[in-house]
Amino acid sequence: MSRLWYGKKGRKHQPVNHKYSLVVSVAEYHRRIDALNSEELRTLCRRLQITTREDISSKQETNIKTDLEPEAFRPNLSDPSELLQPEQIEKLTKSLPPRTIGYPWTLVYSTAKHGMSLKTLYRTMVGLDTPVLLVIKDSDGQVFGALASEPFKVSDGFYGTGETFMFTFCPDFKVFKWTGDNMFFIKGDMDSLAFGGGGGEFALWLDGDLYHGRSHSCKTFGNHTLSKREDFIIQDIEIWAFE
Repeated sequence: MSRLWYGKKGRKHQPVNHKYSLVVSVAEYHRRIDALNSEELRTLCRRLQITTREDISSKQETNIKTDLEPEAFRPNLSDPSELLQPEQIEKLTKSLPPRTIGYPWTLVYSTAKHGMSLKTLYRTMVGLDTPVLLVIKDSDGQVFGALASEPFKVSDGFYGTGETFMFTFCPDFKVFKWTGDNMFFIKGDMDSLAFGGGGGEFALWLDGDLYHGRSHSCKTFGNHTLSKREDFIIQDIEIWAFE
């Protein structure tokens, strides 16, 4: 019940309604006001059919993606791939470094053309200045490999950059990017070619005859075994450059 009260001179005052108030910080107060104003502005823009900068950016981004999909993810190949299906090529293209997009894929090495030799593989890399995509098919019919940030070469230690990644289609397509744990990207000598490291294991290792291979989880890429089994027999290899 509201009560009337009287001041010193007998004046009658209006009832006082006591209400509880929520006390918040100044920063929180301004945050709520800004959020309220933003929502009110959006509602008003929709009512007046005004196109905001956010709407334009969203539409442009959608249009760019739509324009890119038909062409950018379906590259021109210098030769038909014997190991990759069209849908696999499209999936790989979407994961490639931006500097490769728009360039045709050039087949620079394949065991079908050049034979099973790591020395020959190194020779085909001379003069290249582009990332290279290594695609392997093993005796189980599984396809997997690596994107190297630079062409393969004989080296005293590891080389490459964080653009390097591992991939597999066994059993489904998956890409393993650099974790940042170490910089053991690529290492090559006349007896083997290896990717990744940490804990004494490679993500991918190939022998000098390009006949035996091994895959294991490693810290560089945080990958699981790329092939169906850790030790595998290589059936075919293709290496693609982007130029």
